[in-house]
This record gives sequence, C-alpha cells and structure tokens, in this order.
Amino acid sequence: MTSRRTFTAACVAGALLAPAMAWAQAGYPKGPVKMVVPYAAGGATDIIARTLGDKLGAKWGQPVVIENKPGAGTTLAASQLARMAADGQTLYMTTSAHTIAASIYSKLDFDPVKDFSPISLVAKVPLVLVVRPGLAATNLQEFIALAKKEQSALSFASPGNGTAQHLAGEMFNTAVQARTTHVPYRGDAPAITDLLGGSVDAMYATLTVVLPYIASGKLRAIALANDKRVQKVPNIPTFAEAGLDKFEAATWFGVLAPARIAAPLGERISQDIKAVIAQPDMQAKLIDLGAEIVANSPAEFRGFMDEEAQKWKKIVATSGATVN
Repeated sequence: MTSRRTFTAACVAGALLAPAMAWAQAGYPKGPVKMVVPYAAGGATDIIARTLGDKLGAKWGQPVVIENKPGAGTTLAASQLARMAADGQTLYMTTSAHTIAASIYSKLDFDPVKDFSPISLVAKVPLVLVVRPGLAATNLQEFIALAKKEQSALSFASPGNGTAQHLAGEMFNTAVQARTTHVPYRGDAPAITDLLGGSVDAMYATLTVVLPYIASGKLRAIALANDKRVQKVPNIPTFAEAGLDKFEAATWFGVLAPARIAAPLGERISQDIKAVIAQPDMQAKLIDLGAEIVANSPAEFRGFMDEEAQKWKKIVATSGATVN
C-alpha cells in the first residue's frame, strides 16, 4: 500500500511539473539575457562567462550580454543582483568569493545563500602561485625563505578582498608564519598587469588567466594548490610535492539567479548550460583553460556551495582575515 501511494504521489508530482517545464521551455528567454560578472573584463570569470554566453545565445536565439560590475570583492554586483527580477533575464556568473563573503565581511546588505538560487556549477580551476621573473625565488622553498626574511615587504596581488586568491595568501602566511602583504585589485586583469610590471611580487592566481604568461616566461610558476598536477601544465608541482602539505585552494565558476526564480525555469537554464558545455569544442575550451568541468544541477550546486562556505569559514577564522 505504501509503495502504491508513493508511486501515485510521484505520478501526480510529475503531472504537475510537466506543464511548468513546458511553460519554461516555451516562454524563455523573452529577449536578450544579461549575465553579470563581478570582475573586470579579461579575467578568468569574464573569459568563461563570455564563452558560455556565446553558446547559450546560439541555443536560445537571443544574445547573452556580459556586463562587468567589479568592486568590493564581488559584493557590489551580488547586492544588486539579489534585488533584481527573478525572471531568468538576468543571471550571475560568480566565483568562490560568493561563498566566502558571509565569513569575511562584517556587514552585508544581502544573504549569499538565501538571496540566490544556484543554477549550475560550470567548472573549477586550481590556484597557482606565480611570481614576477625578477624575484629571487625559483621554487617553493626559496619563496618561503624569502617570505620569512622580507615579511611585509613581500607583496601578493588578488582580484579583490575576500576572494579565494586573497585567502590563499592568508593561508600561506599562517602555514609558514610570515606576514606577506595583500594588495587587492578590481579583477584578475589589473592585478596581473601590475604583477608583470613588478609593482607586486606574487599572486595566487587562477590557473586560467596566467597560463599564457607562464608559457611565455613572463611569469614564473612556483606551485599548484591542488591535490594533483594538471594535464595542461604537467611540469608545475603541487604544493605538497614542493614541500607544503595540505595547501589546496581553487576558484570555481558558477551561474546563480535571484532567489525567487521559478524552479522549473531554473532547471531549464541548468539543463541548457549542461547541454552547451557537453559540446566538444566547449569542453576543449575549458580543458585548455586548465579547468575541471562540472556542469551540475541546481540541487548539486547548492550542496557544493554549502560545503564551500564551511571550508572558507574555517580558513577565515584561522587566518584572522577581515574586510571592512
């Protein structure tokens, strides 16, 4: 009897969901879709958002317009997105900084969890420690020795306060008992520009955006903050291999929407993202960027975000990092 009731309930739920899914398929999108990126143009998030946007635009028959809104470690854009219409016409491509925000900012005018609906985690990319070529460190042990000697005179850039790149630097300071200085920027591109120019010494960078500079020798790769080497750059050792155990940090790239989006519409967009990411040329593009492809469901992305929030909360507490 219980099994029969369960089966009947599932049939009823499916019958109710089918019209909603059909509505989502027929009524979306109603015009150009805006995808907001909380970083400056040219960074890893921007690159992935534009690549994904081109594919989705072709599938939907409507352009996906990328709008860059850098500032305040992604919280400026997130605050605005949290108040926008939940009709799917505005989406948000963000990173691990979103799940860090609640732990590192003392005051936020939005809730990173309650005010957003996860759509799909697109990909994850490990961070890599890179330094300017003129720095007197060619490997991790030399960099650690330099950090302990120079202390605050040694600087590291990040694409913003409260990002994974920022906290990776704080995690390093804690691990080796150093006080290297954090220099925040409004996105990857300006941070890398100053690193290339020698204004800062190092960066725990998203692998995607520094691959060309590593290949050309303009930046020196020291170690990869991952549990294993990456196929794209097999010569770069992990932190563990270079002598610093349990030092792993990555940024991720995922699509969110305002929290009140209809569940069937959120599922529809998620399925479309999964479909375009499954295309061979899209897969090749992401792999070439050093990414691990994910493309999961809204429910799976929610679970992942919850785990991320807890992980970064512990790192913030241990390092004592704060952002006013």
